[in-house]
Amino acid sequence: MISPSYTKEFVRSLYDTPLLQLIDRARGIHLAHHPDNEVQLCTLLSVKTGGCPEDCAYCPQSSHHDTGVDAEKMLNVDDVIASARRAKELGSTRFCMGAAWREVKDGPAFDRVVDMVREVKGMGMEACVTLGMLTEDQAKKLKDAGLDAYNHNLDTSPDNYKSIIKTRTFQDRLRTLDNVRKAGITVCSGGIIGMGESIDDRCEMLRTLANLDPQPESVPIDALVRVPGTPLADMPPIDPLDLVRMVAIARALMPKTRVRLSAGRSELSREAQLMCMYAGANSIFYGDTLLTTPNPEAHEDRALIRDAGLGTMAPTLAS
Repeated sequence: MISPSYTKEFVRSLYDTPLLQLIDRARGIHLAHHPDNEVQLCTLLSVKTGGCPEDCAYCPQSSHHDTGVDAEKMLNVDDVIASARRAKELGSTRFCMGAAWREVKDGPAFDRVVDMVREVKGMGMEACVTLGMLTEDQAKKLKDAGLDAYNHNLDTSPDNYKSIIKTRTFQDRLRTLDNVRKAGITVCSGGIIGMGESIDDRCEMLRTLANLDPQPESVPIDALVRVPGTPLADMPPIDPLDLVRMVAIARALMPKTRVRLSAGRSELSREAQLMCMYAGANSIFYGDTLLTTPNPEAHEDRALIRDAGLGTMAPTLAS
């Protein structure tokens, strides 16, 4: 599944390119493969919050951390569909549903997610889920229900992974992505910066994604949201230009991929977000909450897109 297309040296040379030169390069690649003024609006809803047995150092939903996020019951299908309908009315074309699970377990809860997927697809939206690890058979059930995309982030480099997460391995992540591919579902996978990783870790995370064959159709680039109670709560904020650089490299390495400006946007200025979009980000998560962390208000995003002269991806014609 991983091909040796890009070398470590090549990706590091991109990172070390003067920023404006790198942005120019990424912009040219972006314009060759994407409409220059189109941004996809996506909405992410937590359908099962808290109580996750994983120990991800960044995550407020981990049962290992005291963050004030309690385990909650899973939402019912009607409530999820009502949220999806509101998201579509506000302009979102992709609706992603997340559950704080280590892995998918067969049974009523998974069956409910399958129903959610089927209903969201019936509304004419792209359906995406992020549920943790899953098997080939489970991926096939989601595909049969109409699932478009499965999100399963690599988070960081293979070498740095064990310093962020100890309850699963990097290979576990790749195995799930392989199961998703085998089922014919598109892959959404990205990473987080600001967790104490080195520049080489950032490069290796992007290189691993870019060397997947085929490349992910969607790559979220996240900035760490520093949540009190998590082990990474006291990390310094990222330099916004580092995020711009990561977006530009992602675009240069993965020309056809939709690069998603994701977590951490609430700490970015309008100018920094627009630089990311100019460098190749052509999707944002839209709505005031990303699972359990803050996100810009919808009216702020609409104003940003309007003031920049950008447009949003048109919804499908399905009812």
